[in-house]
Amino acid sequence: MDSGSANILFDAQVKRLGEAHSLILYWCSSAEGRSLKYNLTNCFDDLKSAGITRTKQTAIAAVEALATLCFVDLKDEGNRKNIYITRHGAKALEYLVKNSLFHSKPSSFLEDVSS
Repeated sequence: MDSGSANILFDAQVKRLGEAHSLILYWCSSAEGRSLKYNLTNCFDDLKSAGITRTKQTAIAAVEALATLCFVDLKDEGNRKNIYITRHGAKALEYLVKNSLFHSKPSSFLEDVSS
């Protein structure tokens, strides 16, 4: 695949991301920027607090979709499955922000850590 086709595919993938996907990328990036580990439980709690989902299955599905796109990596660490943004995920988040396709919402996890 040439770089032009890759860019078209990337743009199409990013434009199809939903609010949950965008927030997960943002919250993962924010947590990593503060040297914190962001896991599936934090993700579910944040999505629930933001009024996006009431089920853990929905949170897991959103994270798995991002992992399939290589936007996040999932790592089993101890008894937690931590979520890490990849360079592709960071590029996707940058695209969302620059094109005003993203609106942030607070992370309960990150706010609790700040307190």
